[in-house]
Amino acid sequence: MSPPADTQCAGAVLLVRPATFASNPETLATNRFQGALAPGEFVREAVLHEFDQLAGLLADEVRVHVVHDTPEPPKPDAVFPNNWFSTHADGTVVLYPMLAPSRRAERRRELVDALATEGPYRIARVVDLSHFELQGAFLEGTGSLVLDRVAHVAYACRSPRTHAAPLAAFARAMGYEIEAFDAVDDGGTPIYHTNVVMWIGDGIAAIGAEAIADREQRRRVLDRLSARHEVVELSHAQLAAFAGNALALRGRDGSQLLEMSHRAFHALTDTQRATIRRHARWLTAHPVYTIERLGGGSVRCMLAEVFLPPA
Repeated sequence: MSPPADTQCAGAVLLVRPATFASNPETLATNRFQGALAPGEFVREAVLHEFDQLAGLLADEVRVHVVHDTPEPPKPDAVFPNNWFSTHADGTVVLYPMLAPSRRAERRRELVDALATEGPYRIARVVDLSHFELQGAFLEGTGSLVLDRVAHVAYACRSPRTHAAPLAAFARAMGYEIEAFDAVDDGGTPIYHTNVVMWIGDGIAAIGAEAIADREQRRRVLDRLSARHEVVELSHAQLAAFAGNALALRGRDGSQLLEMSHRAFHALTDTQRATIRRHARWLTAHPVYTIERLGGGSVRCMLAEVFLPPA
């Protein structure tokens, strides 16, 4: 029996309901999107409200698996599970090396096993890249990687969280070509994750092309993207509003949905929204202001796609 064909948009997602969300001091130096406000109880209530609202709205359109974070050890970024694992249509689960020691505790194999049991989904193999942490090399899942799953191209913005050795190991294990580039914010600081620079859907993609300062790199990336997708170019200001941090999903009716935050949605121009709506039925605007401000990530970071085949 041949393995299932890859599709770009998942029809199911996993979310982790946070127990100890906070602004993580270990990640501040590499994430310019993150704020340092010390959390209080009002922060916890706001974060849980934003999380529950997002999960509830998603459940109306796609299959949603919600798992709960554990209070110990504290995991301030547990709400962003896409950084520590990814799933693939052939039944592969990939586990990734994380820069911040506090984030490594998020990598809980029991969550993957529970997903397989409760889905139920079939896990054929686990590719564990976490040993690269011992070498000081990191690759933070589909934060570091924006995958064109149909063409098997992995776009990767080099940064302190995205290194060449684990990137090459991912490519070998999964049969992907790597399209690596360098991107900086409007102050010249390297952008920490690829998935705040760009997203790829089915026939549509968006990228902060002006963040790629090297003209040859920019031309190469745009040419490759535009060969398969209509491309929306995003400005530095739109990237800062998380317009690059969106995720295309497949609704129960088969249509393409695009999930992004309220802030990101309102950063887009009318023309950009019209372009996206030619491809996606639902262009959402989820309010996750507290998570964005203190966590430095947005809606896409909160969603771990489930591509595993049924058991």
